[in-house]
Amino acid sequence: MPLSMYQAAIPPLLRGLANLSVILDKALLNAEARKFDAAVLLQARLAPDMFPFIRQVQIAADTAKGCGARLAGVENPAFADNETSFDELQQRIAKTVLFLQGLQPAQFDGSEERDIVLKFPHQTLNFRGQDYLQSFVLPNFYFHLTTGYDILRHNGVPLGKADYLGGGG
Repeated sequence: MPLSMYQAAIPPLLRGLANLSVILDKALLNAEARKFDAAVLLQARLAPDMFPFIRQVQIAADTAKGCGARLAGVENPAFADNETSFDELQQRIAKTVLFLQGLQPAQFDGSEERDIVLKFPHQTLNFRGQDYLQSFVLPNFYFHLTTGYDILRHNGVPLGKADYLGGGG
């Protein structure tokens, strides 16, 4: 049986979000152990022109829920980008996971050929569903997941490859 669009999209996104949630917990515990305000990490960046950690998490979640919504042909839930704490980021991840878990595999049938249009302030991107998943969603999701991981690692949070890959990886 060929790999379905649901199987190609949702399980990897759910796994990445679960791993991100664990990484956030480890960052918070590390800040407590080192006796500094974990909120400092929320605004940490790898470079001055890059988004801070908090935005990396928001974009990873948005990428995942947007993918699920667009490929399933349902409305993409809007989340305000107003998180200011690790707890609020965890809530955003949890809302994203619940949304993705509510999608049914049958909703993705034929989505590999579905037209996907993304409108940004300075450009519009047009995809077919499979190309959207493979050339935009997955690279973008993993970029922000990796960048968030790297920001925390750069700031002394003891993370390793197993934290990034999660269980079974």
